[in-house]
Amino acid sequence: MNAEIIAVGSELLTPFRTDTNSLYLTDQLNQLGVEVIFKSVVGDDLKRLVAAAQHALFRSEIIIFSGGLGPTEDDLTREAVAEALGIPLRRDPEVLTAIERRFASRGWKMSANNAKQADILEGATVLPNANGTAPGQWLSGKVEGRERIIILLPGPPHELKALFEAECRERLRAKVPPAHIATRTLKVAMLGESHVDARIAPIYKRYSSVQTTILAGAGEIEVHFKSRGETLDAAQAAVDEVADAIEDELGDAVYSRDGQSLEQIVGYWLQMRGATLAVAESCSGGLLAERITSVSGSSRYFVGGAVVYSNPLKTELAGVPADMIERHGAVSREVAAALAEGIRYRCEATLGVGITGVAGPTGGTATKPVGLVYHALASDSGTEVIERNFPGDRKRIRRFASAMALDMVRKKLM
Repeated sequence: MNAEIIAVGSELLTPFRTDTNSLYLTDQLNQLGVEVIFKSVVGDDLKRLVAAAQHALFRSEIIIFSGGLGPTEDDLTREAVAEALGIPLRRDPEVLTAIERRFASRGWKMSANNAKQADILEGATVLPNANGTAPGQWLSGKVEGRERIIILLPGPPHELKALFEAECRERLRAKVPPAHIATRTLKVAMLGESHVDARIAPIYKRYSSVQTTILAGAGEIEVHFKSRGETLDAAQAAVDEVADAIEDELGDAVYSRDGQSLEQIVGYWLQMRGATLAVAESCSGGLLAERITSVSGSSRYFVGGAVVYSNPLKTELAGVPADMIERHGAVSREVAAALAEGIRYRCEATLGVGITGVAGPTGGTATKPVGLVYHALASDSGTEVIERNFPGDRKRIRRFASAMALDMVRKKLM
């Protein structure tokens, strides 16, 4: 079976509110073997809500509405669904009494407009809401000859989650045919999205039963696989077959097979090798250290480091010769190497990383443009320096720089 989620509320169409309910509901539905094929956000407008409901009823077998069940004039989900289905709303006296009792138990007087929360779709089952005044509603049956399940849930996440788990999950389990959805994610470092797709598309196109999705970030690519089967083992076997073939193609560019972050993987390799790490950062401004220390237990392998934004601090804290900076400039291969070597020596670490570059949006020149970053990795065997020109704004360039440095450490330890 497939499903559609409609999030209701004009506030979700502003920059100030995010629809998180649909993420939770998608996870719950996937666990039941139900695939979500559409999601939409609709403002508090009756005509638009009716249209969204009609489209959903045509194409989806399970339709879940979140929000729009409150007491105010702009809470229109009940009215919209009733109009789309061509059925009446009835005011349920038991629900109304329960709402009145809830107000009375808190010593509050119920406003007259709260009574509309007791309006129930004809033929719907009332889903008690232990955390709010608006109950959910469940309606199942044929709509124009097609079996449909329609669920109305309150918008506040703590209400929606508790109500879904108490009243909806097992009802759905009893209705949907046995099916399981298996997923897997490969994470890839420092390859471009188009480059990755060019290499792996000939592979994943051979597997029609597995859905493959590529998501690009700054210096990192995620390749998601999803398959549905009658048993979890069958679905997982299909996912694993295509994922394994793609991992063989991409080789050591794949750094994670089970969802771990690049900083987690680097921490794993450092501990496995009994190695320690220190960093000296200029243009990344401490982002590399922040990513490393975001992992619990990182004190076992991360010694520390310095954010050496000014030239004097590059000399004072990382031992970069002042005349080197004067000759080559702060953004140079030579200074990156000196940063890595100096911080490694001063922190007595196994490995030292140095980063220097132009994060922008100002400061670039014809010979050293915005996005130019030098990364250096120092160890007993010498110092490696990699030059990259990263696209994007300041935030994106800094993210690229930290990812490049982490990947250098990972490959060194591998």
